[in-house]
Amino acid sequence: MLTQEQEHLIAATAPVVAEHLDAITQRFYPLLFQRYPQVKPLFNQAHQADGGQPRALAAAVLAYVQLRHDREKVRETLAIVVGKHVSLDIRPEHYPLVGECLMAAIGEVLGDAVTPEVAAAWQGVYEELAGLLIELEEYRYREFERCPGGWRGPREFRIAAVRQESAVIRSFVLEPVDGGPVADHVPGQYIGVRLTLDGEPVYRHYSLSALPNGQSYRISVKREPRGRASRHLHDAMGVGDTLALLPPAGDLTLAEGDEPLLLASGGVGQTPLLPMAHHALRQGRRVVYLHAALDAEHHAFRDEVAALAAKHPDRLHAISIHESGSAADHSGRIDRDLLASYLPKGGRCYFVGPQGFMTAVDRALAELGVPDERRHYEHFGPSQPLGVA
Repeated sequence: MLTQEQEHLIAATAPVVAEHLDAITQRFYPLLFQRYPQVKPLFNQAHQADGGQPRALAAAVLAYVQLRHDREKVRETLAIVVGKHVSLDIRPEHYPLVGECLMAAIGEVLGDAVTPEVAAAWQGVYEELAGLLIELEEYRYREFERCPGGWRGPREFRIAAVRQESAVIRSFVLEPVDGGPVADHVPGQYIGVRLTLDGEPVYRHYSLSALPNGQSYRISVKREPRGRASRHLHDAMGVGDTLALLPPAGDLTLAEGDEPLLLASGGVGQTPLLPMAHHALRQGRRVVYLHAALDAEHHAFRDEVAALAAKHPDRLHAISIHESGSAADHSGRIDRDLLASYLPKGGRCYFVGPQGFMTAVDRALAELGVPDERRHYEHFGPSQPLGVA
């Protein structure tokens, strides 16, 4: 627990740290990877290159400093971080390594402004944050392990089936090598995947694209031209190959209630929304399902959605939008006018896709009067505010 003097030091220096936080986080990761290369596989290097991971870390640190005296609000804010950590098998022994390199980065960037007293105060804040994350993550690990079909740590799964969903998206049905049951997930969640590439582990998160069935999971992966893990899955893995899974996580799940839903997706953003549509229809809710794709060849799950619409003709309205070609209900992109045409009165809206797509949809829904608490989205990479490139 920080002393009163340290609390004053944190309050006095927080604006300076915030001003230089981007530079601090940019320096932190090279230090961490240089000193402790064993943790590098836990981080998606594409998110390092585009700055997404440093921005996410900076946002998390700032949020904690601003909210640390409101325990309930802090726990809510850290929920996304906790979920991602659990799906990466982050353990308590990782936190001292991060703390050491974060404090070193602060010292390098701020220089003489970091007196021993200031350093001790910020070290205290970090240890406070680390302790809370360890506590919350341990609770999640235990909770999942106790579920029917749950486990702790990486669990080996075998690819039982593969299906090409579009020109760039492929589905993989995964069954446990040990033959046991698998724990249910909540529609909309993702799962941690550990691959072995060139002799080293590589971790990724992929949305679970089917409803829970107690026997297997399905992930649907877009082949990214520069995506090391996605290219390996598409080009080198097939039925019978194995990989390891970590617990499902993620908070983009359906809110309780019976209000109608608008589910809007762009590209591979469809993967978490498809099981949510299945689940909502089972609940008896009405669903407007908007999906935007580049063209017919890039439109995944078209047959699955059509079958779902045929089964629920009075409650599912599926609309396709293609940027090119004539094989869709609309040409172009999802915009304000299109959303206005299909937005269900009093509905709750979920949307997932590229950053620009979500920014445009969020802005349009706000203009159409949908309040913040009824607009839900999730980033595939590190979390960042909509509108940030």
